[in-house]
Amino acid sequence: MKWKQIPLGPLQTNCYVLYDSDKNAVIFDPGGDAQILKSWLNENKLIPAAILLTHAHFDHIGAVSDIRQSYDIDVYLHEKEKDWLTDPNKNGSALFIGNSSITSAQADHHINGEGNLTISTFSFEMYETPGHSPGSVSFYHSESETIFSGDVLFSGGIGRTDLPEGNHQTLLNSIHDKLLELPENTQVACGHGPVTTIGTEMDSNPFLNGF
Repeated sequence: MKWKQIPLGPLQTNCYVLYDSDKNAVIFDPGGDAQILKSWLNENKLIPAAILLTHAHFDHIGAVSDIRQSYDIDVYLHEKEKDWLTDPNKNGSALFIGNSSITSAQADHHINGEGNLTISTFSFEMYETPGHSPGSVSFYHSESETIFSGDVLFSGGIGRTDLPEGNHQTLLNSIHDKLLELPENTQVACGHGPVTTIGTEMDSNPFLNGF
């Protein structure tokens, strides 16, 4: 199993493509620039099986419609944000980019609760990690020792909580109760910036000093 980080869209949000030796793939958070993503997928002869959204802020969903239609694949999103794909006020695009509001059809599958998720050859442990947004989900892939966590935990930082339905203490609880329980060598595939590890953030992240 391998994965590729591809910054996309107006905020250069990290999209991730996890793929196996048989060219099966899943896509996390295609934030924009659909043609760049499609070109990379096609160059590498990958066959996407699904789009997994850590949450539905506009900078994580900009290429959802194009990629979904191009590869005829399903979209997974937490049910607490089921209306965000269709509502530019909820996903933030109306506030931040105005006339270029971003929308998509609703997700095909609405996540409710935690547990195992298997798509094609990929198995994930799903964790509800709200705080940055109410429906934030982190996907732990044990085979690659990686958690795809969106905007929950960053290298030296944490997700912002000043957006609608964000909550600082809820975010800290999510990080402490879910992410920091993972093995310290777990790679954190962040929604923005460089990849880090759980151990590194436990040791040096200034927002986690109390843990």
